[in-house]
Amino acid sequence: MSQPRTMKQTTQKTAAQKTAAKKLAARKSAVRRSASAQEAAPHQPSAADAVAAVPLADFLDSAGTLTLDQRRLLVDQALLLLSENYVHLPLKIAMHAVNPLQRLRVMRARLARQTPETMETEWLFHREMSSIFHSVRDLHTNYLLPVPFAGMVAYLPFLIEKCYDEAGAEHYLVARTVTGYQAPQFGPGAEVTHWNGTPIARAVALNGSVFAGSNQAANLARGLESLTLRPLIIQSPPDEDWVTLTYVGLDGSNQELREQWKVTANLPPMTDLDAVSVASASMGLDLDSDEKSRAKKALYVRDVVELEGGRSSVELAAPAAVAGADLPTTMPGVFRAREVATPSGTFGHLRIFTFSVQDPVAFRDEFVRLTTALPQNGLIVDVRDNGGGHIYASEFTLQTMTPRRIAPEPVQFISTPLNLRICRRHKDNPSGIDLGPWFDSLDLAIETGAQYSAAKPITPEDGANDLGQTYHGPVVLITDARVYSATDIFCAGFADHEIGTILGVDDNTGAGGANVWTHGLLAQLLNEPPPPDETSPYVALPNGANLRVAIRRTLRVGKLAGTPVEDLGVKPQETHRMTRADLLEGNVDLLNKAGALLAAMPVRRLDLKTSLDGTTLTVAIDVQGINRVDVYLDDRPISSEDLTTTLSIDILDVTPGQLLRADGYQSGVLVASRRQSV
Repeated sequence: MSQPRTMKQTTQKTAAQKTAAKKLAARKSAVRRSASAQEAAPHQPSAADAVAAVPLADFLDSAGTLTLDQRRLLVDQALLLLSENYVHLPLKIAMHAVNPLQRLRVMRARLARQTPETMETEWLFHREMSSIFHSVRDLHTNYLLPVPFAGMVAYLPFLIEKCYDEAGAEHYLVARTVTGYQAPQFGPGAEVTHWNGTPIARAVALNGSVFAGSNQAANLARGLESLTLRPLIIQSPPDEDWVTLTYVGLDGSNQELREQWKVTANLPPMTDLDAVSVASASMGLDLDSDEKSRAKKALYVRDVVELEGGRSSVELAAPAAVAGADLPTTMPGVFRAREVATPSGTFGHLRIFTFSVQDPVAFRDEFVRLTTALPQNGLIVDVRDNGGGHIYASEFTLQTMTPRRIAPEPVQFISTPLNLRICRRHKDNPSGIDLGPWFDSLDLAIETGAQYSAAKPITPEDGANDLGQTYHGPVVLITDARVYSATDIFCAGFADHEIGTILGVDDNTGAGGANVWTHGLLAQLLNEPPPPDETSPYVALPNGANLRVAIRRTLRVGKLAGTPVEDLGVKPQETHRMTRADLLEGNVDLLNKAGALLAAMPVRRLDLKTSLDGTTLTVAIDVQGINRVDVYLDDRPISSEDLTTTLSIDILDVTPGQLLRADGYQSGVLVASRRQSV
């Protein structure tokens, strides 16, 4: 595969840089030896892997190898992506009153005046680059730090979550600790009051203002999560070597704890986002959430890590259950399915941790298999903390919960010469990434003055409708402010197609509405298929650094057709404030609220039993909550029947393999549908 152009580095390294480079080379050598060993024998994770960590200060000793020319290159390429590829730039400048291009120009001018002897410490360079990208408040658009930061996470050995008491006052509780970690009267349920001497709520807000949430709810959620967990590929290392935590202990005593930041390797990502593939080009992924999700799995859910063999979101050969009450699944890092008993009844609860999978059809099919095994009188789909993934997976799944035809969300490029150049090269789909639907409108933009291309869906509409409804009970979708990207698209589709009720633990989702591409993928798209474009403006980035950019913005369908998802998100119809019992007793109050919503919704059932005798097909129809059924064979209408009880009809001249479809109506409204191959 062709590679983007490289730039020669002629600048002489300082003595300090040479020393740091030697340290890094030794570290790389150790990593390569470790990787070679893993290739020889697949890594079997153990509990010891979760604590294979070094203090932050020791880790940072290996950083600091970027030359001055490499820093200038990174700034130049960042300017290129933000000015020529970034679809949300006009929105962000208007909504957040920011000017990232000017900040990069100023940074580049200052680098031009520096010498290798006078250039600033490398961590300041990373801090400024991260700050510029965070200023647009877009978790799709990122500066990704080079080695040794890439693939590493800084963490404290506990997680903190927010809950509310009956009076509505906020409380911050320890929710989890790393196995084996101990401190005086410390553990799940201990209440944190101060962080480095700052009241905890203020510390969360200040931390959230640094990171890239698209709205206030997202800012606070990111601020809280990043207090104890930071993927170093996307967030600058903590300023402090340790934190001081003031808390109310489990026995009610006042306690104080000083805990050191540590750094460890994260689990690998599911997809090579730089490769020219349908998966990489169809990604809607918040990398920060994805990195944190994998880190939480490595630190706190070792049984899933062991089932997956140290990989991420893999499909197992046979279903396996993580906990005793769970249904076995072939994707334990993706799904958790179980029955939950609430005061309103027993319902299905299906947690979706990520849409980041290689095979979206396998994802959809496993969703169908699990929901079929759960109670049919009500389903709770829980996507909290899900940072997205494969857009196909999110939109292919919607059809299984509704009789309506799914209209995938359309997307748009911003009209620029470079985006036109990329689409022209791939308008005839020479490499498996079909950009033809957007080419004509971009080609006309010079004459029409259009700011954006035509809006066309990424997800194939046939794939979003090729299976149809498989779950006929009522559905409640649980969201929070950490929902992002492909999961925001899933939530928007759920709302736009009126599938069920959305119950939010925050006032909004994370509001990330875009398809995201990396600098590496953009470079490859001008190099594939051969011969490569020798005039490509994309230059290979140094030391494993990378850039990501929101390349195509998503728009709503249905009643809100044309409304961007970015920064606006998907607001819930119902809200629930997390309680102490939720944090410490398995979301009990949240699930009870969802159960109450399900119990108030009508239950539908549309069952078909068929038998073929020669060319005569007998169809027995049994329903609940439906008073009319229309029957089709290969989409041709056969019969329309009013129902008060079980009905049997005969269809003549039928051959095996034809598709039978029954659409159920209640008072003239389509409420259920089922398909079945004869």
